[in-house]
Amino acid sequence: MNKTFPSFSRRRTLGAGIATALVLAAPAAFAQNAAKYPAKALTFVVPFAAGSATDQIARALGQYVTQETGQAVVVENKGGASGMLAAQGVARAAPDGYTVLITTNTTHAANEHLYKKLPYDPVKDFAPVTGLGKGGQVLVVSAASPHKSVKDLVAYAKANPGKLSFGSGSSSSRMAGEMLKQLAGVDLLHVPYKSNPLALTDLMGGQIDLMITDVSTGLPQVQAGKLKALGFSTQERSSMLPDVPTIEQAGVKGYNMGYWFAAYLPAGTPPQLVSQLSTLLGKAVESKQAASFYSLSGTTRWHGSPEELARFQAEETAKWGKVIKAAGIEPE
Repeated sequence: MNKTFPSFSRRRTLGAGIATALVLAAPAAFAQNAAKYPAKALTFVVPFAAGSATDQIARALGQYVTQETGQAVVVENKGGASGMLAAQGVARAAPDGYTVLITTNTTHAANEHLYKKLPYDPVKDFAPVTGLGKGGQVLVVSAASPHKSVKDLVAYAKANPGKLSFGSGSSSSRMAGEMLKQLAGVDLLHVPYKSNPLALTDLMGGQIDLMITDVSTGLPQVQAGKLKALGFSTQERSSMLPDVPTIEQAGVKGYNMGYWFAAYLPAGTPPQLVSQLSTLLGKAVESKQAASFYSLSGTTRWHGSPEELARFQAEETAKWGKVIKAAGIEPE
């Protein structure tokens, strides 16, 4: 029995038609998936330990996202190496919109000036999503410390070079201490930690002498009477600590050091998903679910478009580079 096969030209036409149909179907399929986004659980990767300010904001925003979309948000704390482990992990994740880096200026402005080689590129490996918040830090000492003011602390440090130590668990915390050294003209020993909560534990235990940390981490210990707040890092006092002068007001002229939070997706994530997540997180920042974090931490709500975050990141990277160079810190 003879079988009739399509001619070569007909087979080519059929093949071309099928290929065209697949190409035309791809955008439609993506649009359908984007319309359902998020259609499954999201993972918020945090570069610092549980209890840190970054962890707190991730959980607050995640609560809103879950209630708004019905999808779970898993917060994965991946501390260590100044946030590099978490950043690298997200950079290598599938660019499908479901692995989100909730981070700070540590990974995306400071690290490239602090380390000779990073396992990720802060610009090329990520798609900026939106800013999440900005804030200042508080200079704290243990309740048992003899120092009652920044002036006392600086005077002692000048009289006893190298005898006082400061801890830090983030680049913001470290650079705040380095700026104090630089502008006050004192010699302090830096002790690095994986996260600010770990450094605070040693501060309360007397292993280190001082620390400049985010308000959300330090304030509860101040309120509990375990720490004393001596100064605030920005040029305006914190509404959470109205009686605490700024470090500049306390005599260290020109002192001004803050921090910021932002969200990023892996590079290559479809722009429509980036835009959708940016809108969703912008609503989360303004939500009732996140209100307590912002009010209790003294963090200012901040969000905007992916393009705005990209421009801000570039400006901050240049600023942090100047601060680090002025502090005389050589990349590790």
